[in-house]
Amino acid sequence: MADAAALTEAVAGIAAEAAAMAMARWRTDFRRWEKEPGSPVCEVDLDVDRMLRARLAGLLPDAGWLSEETADNPERLADDRVWVVDPIDGTRDYIRGREGWAVSIALIEHGRPIVAVLDAPARRERWRATMGKGAWRNGVTLTAGNRTELAGSRVPTDALPKADRDLAIVAKPNSIALRIAMVAADEADLVATLRWGSEWDTAAAVLIASEAGAVVSDALGGALAFNKPDPQAFGVLVSTPGIHAAAVARLADRARVLSAA
Repeated sequence: MADAAALTEAVAGIAAEAAAMAMARWRTDFRRWEKEPGSPVCEVDLDVDRMLRARLAGLLPDAGWLSEETADNPERLADDRVWVVDPIDGTRDYIRGREGWAVSIALIEHGRPIVAVLDAPARRERWRATMGKGAWRNGVTLTAGNRTELAGSRVPTDALPKADRDLAIVAKPNSIALRIAMVAADEADLVATLRWGSEWDTAAAVLIASEAGAVVSDALGGALAFNKPDPQAFGVLVSTPGIHAAAVARLADRARVLSAA
């Protein structure tokens, strides 16, 4: 891909514009509702989505589009490159006036993320990654931790099941992308979900994590792919390299039961 670093820089600039747009309306009065029970959305999500689609289409007119807030168009499956976007990842925190939300943008090429940006203005954090070139937060190179023992691993969560109480709780932003990015920044050792999730939730963050040296898979330890006909995967498991196999093994029975439900 020609000048991937320059493309990442351009995407980061567009993400910053979107983040400023969302930040200007954060903690103000705006319409909000539920798309379905437990899935909040607000008018700012939709406004930012429209802005991002226009700006990113101007950057790469030939790229397809997949976003949480846009009706899916199967024509994207014929595109070599596709933008995968969550205009506000962590909408629940955004609506509640909390800081744990981010604009999430990934460029997918042949099923793999090659450019990723997370912009979390309430936290003053700008994350970016380019495939094969590394990952950064606020200009500082990211390196995942070197933990090799599962017990004691830092996990961003509100509570742990009884079976996992040998792990250590750290503060959890609502944005799953930011939680994954915490592993890249050595602020967490493990993030795991045991539910079906959408590609826009993880596409940017998993490139940031993997470029920082973390290991990324679905909840069963399988490889993640993007721009699939059904853009979902069962869970995500991101960790330091030394605990990934142990985490997959610990969660395997639970993951198999829940993925089949």
